[in-house]
Amino acid sequence: MSYQPSYRPGNTTSSLAVVSLVFGILTWILLPFIGALVAIVCGHLARGEIRRSPIDHRMEGDGMAVAGLVLGYVQLALCVLGIFLLMAVLIFGFAFAGWH
Repeated sequence: MSYQPSYRPGNTTSSLAVVSLVFGILTWILLPFIGALVAIVCGHLARGEIRRSPIDHRMEGDGMAVAGLVLGYVQLALCVLGIFLLMAVLIFGFAFAGWH
């Protein structure tokens, strides 16, 4: 009598979670605004994919998706804040310089 363990495939990592994390990191190095949008979209898609995966073949990568989301949202908030700051400096600069 030989004992052969049953084959159970390992859990897979969501590729969207990996993409979200990679673009979340790239958004701080190379792609400030576009990278943040990609990280946010892929992060939300990855979390949905992980939640919908069957229990017996649960996908991994929720932490990577959350990290990509955080990096993307923080960078996006800083980009929007920078745009508002630039607009305020231009408006007040022209107003104080006497340009109408």
